[in-house]
Amino acid sequence: MRNMTLYVAEAKSEPFIHELEALLLAEPGVERALVVVEDGKIKLELDEIKIKESHIVQLIEEAGYHIA
Repeated sequence: MRNMTLYVAEAKSEPFIHELEALLLAEPGVERALVVVEDGKIKLELDEIKIKESHIVQLIEEAGYHIA
């Protein structure tokens, strides 16, 4: 397992948080996704054999979110 932390500007309100968590957890290789409301931090646990960090970034950006 590999840990990854990102900051997403829009991840500070409930609707966006639930949408982001669902988006990320639907991807094979994402074992855990936790969004911290206060600062928009997303903590991920990834199976690096199944998914690359670059794919996570692409997925978030294609969904219309902005990584800080």
